[in-house]
Amino acid sequence: MLGAGSWGTTFSKILADGGADVTLWARRPELAREISLAKRNSDYLPGINLPPSIRATSSLEEAVGESAFVFVSIPSQSLRSNLAALAPLIGPETVVISLMKGVEKGTGLRMSEVLEQGLGIDRDRLAVASGPNLALEIAKEQPTAAVISSASLATAEAVAKVATNRYFRSFVNTDVIGTEFGGVLKNLIAVAIGIVDGVGYGENTKASILTRGLAEMTDFAVAYGAVPETMSGLAGLGDLIATSSSPLSRNNTAGRLLGQGYSFTDVVARMQQTAEGLASVAPILTLAAARGVDMPIVQQVSQVLAGTLNPRDIAPHLTTDSLEPQGERPIDGRKNRGGPSLRRPFQRTLDQLRNGGRGAGGH
Repeated sequence: MLGAGSWGTTFSKILADGGADVTLWARRPELAREISLAKRNSDYLPGINLPPSIRATSSLEEAVGESAFVFVSIPSQSLRSNLAALAPLIGPETVVISLMKGVEKGTGLRMSEVLEQGLGIDRDRLAVASGPNLALEIAKEQPTAAVISSASLATAEAVAKVATNRYFRSFVNTDVIGTEFGGVLKNLIAVAIGIVDGVGYGENTKASILTRGLAEMTDFAVAYGAVPETMSGLAGLGDLIATSSSPLSRNNTAGRLLGQGYSFTDVVARMQQTAEGLASVAPILTLAAARGVDMPIVQQVSQVLAGTLNPRDIAPHLTTDSLEPQGERPIDGRKNRGGPSLRRPFQRTLDQLRNGGRGAGGH
């Protein structure tokens, strides 16, 4: 396991509790010592006892060793800079799994694409994990599930077997694009939910943004080749609900601080851990524009981050360029309003109302 933050440490616990021997790489030697000797990570998971079978090291070479699976859980924007040192350590059959949820600034690449480029390995040996996975809840062994996705179903199933225990169940799919984008996009919607929460708006506003946010996520992901059903699964709706509704979510917390009037700089300074959603807003909007996808929620989050929109004015679910009724789904747009067969009964009803309930012919 590369990365000893809250999620990397928690996933190490998941694997160890499923029977795996886990070596955890921590950049700081003192953190590696604490994990190995005290079986604690007080910086990121205070109060959690780690399994005896987890050991930690600050040596990347020692951590990777001859591992069959290498899980990567480091901040998305620093991933590429770590891959030069990692590449020569990866064996010819090693499977690499991304636990990261972000897109790379400048390139707009998903994390599995950065791994594929930087490590020079076949995508059949790559997998990604995503789902409603708030680290502290899982570290406390509260039951949940995730999805493991790979271009190779056999790879996804192999990873799912080691990432399953009595409180954590891994499902599988082969929609890597949808699974990864679901994990990225829900962070942006969670920031929006946090903003309206910080402003003091209630459940109606949050539910509206949550629902319209899922529609934005689906439109975007499908435009990039995802299967739409993935967005209603663990990596989409499941992760969106967990991340948008919990104070344990870093993205929700960041949004709430923005809603309370803190500037972007202040929020970054106050956050002890990375809120991936903040870094992903700009690259996601660039990718959306490239495929002609309208994302009003993410656009307004961007404006709040830039300080050009008062958080109290955020209402992306109300945004429209027209007073005409808008379709809730893409298939409900102008092209699908129906022809004369639908318009005639509506017209008859209107005529009856105008004539005091009598038919259009006065009968």
